[in-house]
Amino acid sequence: MARIDESRDFIPVRIAVLTLSDSRSIEQDRSGQVLVDRIEAAGHKVAARMILRDERQEIADQLRTWCADRDIDVIISTGGTGLTGRDITVEAHRDVYEKEIDAFGTAFTIVSMEKIGMSAVQSRATGGVADGTYLFALPGSPGACKDAWDEILKQQLDYRSMPCNFVEMFPRLDEHKRRK
Repeated sequence: MARIDESRDFIPVRIAVLTLSDSRSIEQDRSGQVLVDRIEAAGHKVAARMILRDERQEIADQLRTWCADRDIDVIISTGGTGLTGRDITVEAHRDVYEKEIDAFGTAFTIVSMEKIGMSAVQSRATGGVADGTYLFALPGSPGACKDAWDEILKQQLDYRSMPCNFVEMFPRLDEHKRRK
């Protein structure tokens, strides 16, 4: 069973938020703001925030840029995970991933089914790792962002969360690049 080990120190994580939308501005970006508010409330740092159009190459390029930035540990995108022709966020993420975190999508589906029932099958939320950085693609609704953060990411991005968490693996995510 998951628990917080109070004997461990909290380690703030530096998180970039990327909203994918052809029509939203920062002022209209409710989903991105939900993430920013929750990230900061949890004690983490918002390292960057941006809105991009739904263009696969632009999204992949921005993900790669942020993955190369040593001041960013995690990237969370919101929007473009559905089934329509313009929903290409998942493909852009997979263009960047070195490894996919398959269970993240499964866990998100389980959480979503508790909230929205079988409509959860329409989401393609995904997670992965690239260049020592965690990446997560969430749907574009504020509710989906709340659910993903509150039910999955908040715990996994807390070093005190036991029996294991994403934070304790940071030093080993890019170990293959340090080998001779």
